[in-house]
Amino acid sequence: MAMNRTPLILLALTSALALTACENANFNRELGASVDEGGFGNPTMNNVQIMTGQMDAQTALAGRFANEVNSTITFEFNSAVLSDQARATLAQQATWIRQFPEVTFRVYGHTDLVGSDSYNKALGLRRARAAVAYLTSQGIGNARLEAVASFGKTRPVVQTPGPEEKNRRTVTEVSGFVKGHPALLNGKYAAIIWRDYVIGAQQAAGGEGEAAAPAAP
Repeated sequence: MAMNRTPLILLALTSALALTACENANFNRELGASVDEGGFGNPTMNNVQIMTGQMDAQTALAGRFANEVNSTITFEFNSAVLSDQARATLAQQATWIRQFPEVTFRVYGHTDLVGSDSYNKALGLRRARAAVAYLTSQGIGNARLEAVASFGKTRPVVQTPGPEEKNRRTVTEVSGFVKGHPALLNGKYAAIIWRDYVIGAQQAAGGEGEAAAPAAP
């Protein structure tokens, strides 16, 4: 009899171990955890967090700006003069910015990796100021265009010691919200983030001559 009962005992032990492993893997969790991979309900949760100020609305709006508008313009070597293409891009930025009067922006200037740190920092600042001046000419108030940070040559797009157009750039970014703006008194950040805007006609001004300067990016 003992010999006949041994397989049954082993089978029972095997089944118990399997059930224990299954319980630890699946059943010792919240109901629905096995079917909710994290996507279900997240849009609603995010909207609630934005409405209540729990989510970083600035980050969300910055992502939308970067996706919908070309945020970068480039420059000729050792120049802070806006090209026609740069003006057209800034006009597009201005059209977007005008539709969001509650939002503030910052323009960062960058340079090549050629030249001294001090010269490049000043050149990056001149480029950023040129972009801000053009945005202002397009009807964007100075109070919403934070003047102006420059990283000089410390954040290149392309790691090369020589001249590189992609590094000679300014980047416009969302920096925050206008303090005390009526639209924000009720915490309506979600309404701002998801607001539609109208793409207007872009105007490109005539070209300018390039100013002479010491050799640098």
